[in-house]
Amino acid sequence: MPETMDIEEYLRQGGVLTNPSNVPPRYRGELLRLMATFVDSELAGSAGFAAMINEAPGLKARIAAARIVLEKTDHAERVLTLMGTFGADTARYAVHHPWAARLPRDADLGAARHGSDMRLSVFHYPLQGWVDAVVMNVLMGRAVGVQLQEFSHLSYAPLADVFRQIAPREARHAGLGEEGLIRIVATESGCAEARRSVAFWRPRIAASFGREGSARFDTLRRFGLRRRTNEDLAAAWAAEMDALLPAFGMA
Repeated sequence: MPETMDIEEYLRQGGVLTNPSNVPPRYRGELLRLMATFVDSELAGSAGFAAMINEAPGLKARIAAARIVLEKTDHAERVLTLMGTFGADTARYAVHHPWAARLPRDADLGAARHGSDMRLSVFHYPLQGWVDAVVMNVLMGRAVGVQLQEFSHLSYAPLADVFRQIAPREARHAGLGEEGLIRIVATESGCAEARRSVAFWRPRIAASFGREGSARFDTLRRFGLRRRTNEDLAAAWAAEMDALLPAFGMA
């Protein structure tokens, strides 16, 4: 970065940062918030899905579920390691919150955070059985894909690199869910149960993209931490759902 250029102007023009030492305070705060949201969501998501492993119908499905739990925890650790370079207490972090805790199924959270961690609101809702877990994994897996596509270009290079590395594995998680959903919707009762789960999870996952007209978006865009608005990301995901769900008989 040229010494005469203001760091915010450098970021606005597409510059990247590579270590904590040259990160301005406001940027640092927004970056840590972004990382904490990802880490907490991965830990909460994996904790919730872990309870479903023994409900899987067969060894192949159990292996797939266990792999998802393992890899999501690994993804959280990778980003948490970066948080440690900013001073986060990584040893205490992973055991500091009750990641498996959930609110009642009928809670109306919208996009609001709840409790002491930074998980997305959707990870406060409990899973109800194997079919529900598979449907949630399919829908949320595609939402994660949209988010990671966005975050793979952010201006803090070490974090962008991590997101690019984990994106293929997160995509595979969604793919494993889709393989399971094919088997579920092969029966009339399974298809009906899956439809009910889609009706429950779709609006809650849509809300996880954040509020429309977010006041923080301009700051994030100026810092190179976001490019597309919450509305744009939610619309991209909705378009994927409109193309995907009819293939499973759930138009």
